[in-house]
Amino acid sequence: MIKKADKTWKTYEEVAAFVLNQCAADFGLGRFDGKQVISSVSGADWEVDARGWSEDESTFVIVECKKHTGTGISQAITGSLAYVIKDTGAAGGFLVSPQGLQSGARKVAAAEGIHEIKLDAKSTTSAYVGEWLGKMRAGFTDKTVGSITEHLSIKAMDKDGTVTQLYDSDAP
Repeated sequence: MIKKADKTWKTYEEVAAFVLNQCAADFGLGRFDGKQVISSVSGADWEVDARGWSEDESTFVIVECKKHTGTGISQAITGSLAYVIKDTGAAGGFLVSPQGLQSGARKVAAAEGIHEIKLDAKSTTSAYVGEWLGKMRAGFTDKTVGSITEHLSIKAMDKDGTVTQLYDSDAP
């Protein structure tokens, strides 16, 4: 078995859990916790990328992250999450990816209570760009300087002065 050298998917999962936790109230939820294993009705244990809880912790949703930058999430992946939702007794789910869902996946998601979350692949816990619930979102947790024009460019600068382009509205 060949292991992938790129482990940025793990960081992407952590960023997704962080971002969802920041906007939990937008979804009527209290909080999101990171990667964990959940037991199920079938007896299988499912590892999920994150889990969101209602305010009273009586219900939960499951989060699946796919850092696919070339294509949207497939119908098969969405169907797999739909089964995990049913098997664990979750109230619904979230699919997080930079490209969103393919058309067949969107149909399955609508039928099964799965939210589509587009989160830019370069997002961090300091600065993120995404789209959910029909709105473009950007969040910054560090000191920021910004302006609004017809062109939106979001860059993050770390403490060493390294600049990373997070989003450019003119980029394909």
